[in-house]
Amino acid sequence: MKIKLAPLAAIALLALSMAGCSNASTEAKPDGSASPAGLPASCTGDKPTIGVALPNTVNPYYVSMKKSFEDHGKELGYDVKVAIANDNDSNQLAQIDSFIQQGVCAVALNAVNSGPGAASVAKLNAAKIPVFTVNVIVSDQDLKTQNASYVQYVGADQVAGGKQMGEQALKDLGKDAKIVAGIIGNPDQIPTNQRDEGFTTALKANPNAKVSTTVNGKIDPSVSLQVAGDLLQGNPDLNVIFADAGPHAVGALQAVSQQNKKDKVKVYAFCAADTPLQDNYAACAAQEPAEYAKITLDNMKTFIGGGNVEKQVLQPLKVFVSGQTPGPGEVG
Repeated sequence: MKIKLAPLAAIALLALSMAGCSNASTEAKPDGSASPAGLPASCTGDKPTIGVALPNTVNPYYVSMKKSFEDHGKELGYDVKVAIANDNDSNQLAQIDSFIQQGVCAVALNAVNSGPGAASVAKLNAAKIPVFTVNVIVSDQDLKTQNASYVQYVGADQVAGGKQMGEQALKDLGKDAKIVAGIIGNPDQIPTNQRDEGFTTALKANPNAKVSTTVNGKIDPSVSLQVAGDLLQGNPDLNVIFADAGPHAVGALQAVSQQNKKDKVKVYAFCAADTPLQDNYAACAAQEPAEYAKITLDNMKTFIGGGNVEKQVLQPLKVFVSGQTPGPGEVG
């Protein structure tokens, strides 16, 4: 699905015809191009301001994404303002209000949580500021409730990544092997749920494989360590853990090591940052957050310039196996 914008000349004529009842306009830029009617006036400046809303900078994933937004934004001639919500939905909503008050040209939103993120999208819609979502998918149901919509989503093919990890587990342990798996996930996030769905679907190819329990790691290595420890103690037959985010992988690996179960439990995951795959850390799927930031900014520039952009951009994941180490910025 593409979002189609009218040719710039037609937009200009429409803006002139509606001048008496609308503030929409088309303004020429120094290079002779134009900004489509309806976009914030700041989009026509020499250095448009772009707001970037991120959950935190504790997770190396977001450190990489933040740097890419800043560096590539500068290359494109943008003034990038980054707001960090410290994993708090209310903080993020207040930061969106601040972006609106600043009159930013557009916003890249990595929502703290999928459901509450819809309120941020709705506020930006009301202010007629285009919003591009990245990494965390905003809930369709909540968007409908808020009567809100975004221009584009950019992120990993989450279901495919989870499926790749499930298929790797079957390959390593055997297509008919008995597998009792536990998942360290986050039910508040659509992407992590999609990864879990892909992993569980892949295991269904083996009638002797099952997922016993899913626990909430809250995208936090300390929480993940605790719940993974409880998972291992409560399920003595467990021989596989799927950690569906990098911080979940960190906690899972520590828990398995603390309980001296490296020889019994294999961990499959979305990659922990800069962590070599060895011993029982069997495989991981890596996202590239820096690349997602670049794609978002490039497509934002296309949209602001009057071009067409896809509604959804899903990127493939890199798979690493035992003996390999993900490179800088290749994280889960």
